[in-house]
Amino acid sequence: MENEKQPIQVEGQPQNQMPTTPPAVKPDNYLVWAILSTLFCCMPFGVISIIYAAQVDNFWAMGQYAIAESTAQKAKKWLWAAIGSGIAIWLFYVIYIFAIVGLSAFAELL
Repeated sequence: MENEKQPIQVEGQPQNQMPTTPPAVKPDNYLVWAILSTLFCCMPFGVISIIYAAQVDNFWAMGQYAIAESTAQKAKKWLWAAIGSGIAIWLFYVIYIFAIVGLSAFAELL
């Protein structure tokens, strides 16, 4: 009986895991908002948000519901980081333009 095949044990893989029932509602993946924030706000943070958003549905389909929800929350966090930094950049830009225009108008008075 030495030739009997033994199941392969993968380190770190849970053994005899009971299937879990999915929560009632699949979390929103925020993919559309992540794409829009990448285009109109802040590209680096938006790309990170897109990466997390794209993973949500895959984790949900594999039955890893807690990871799917965690990934959706990370996508949302990076989405808001992209929106916030985009707004901050635009505000600094507008303030800078008003300062330049104001200084040039003041310089003409002298």
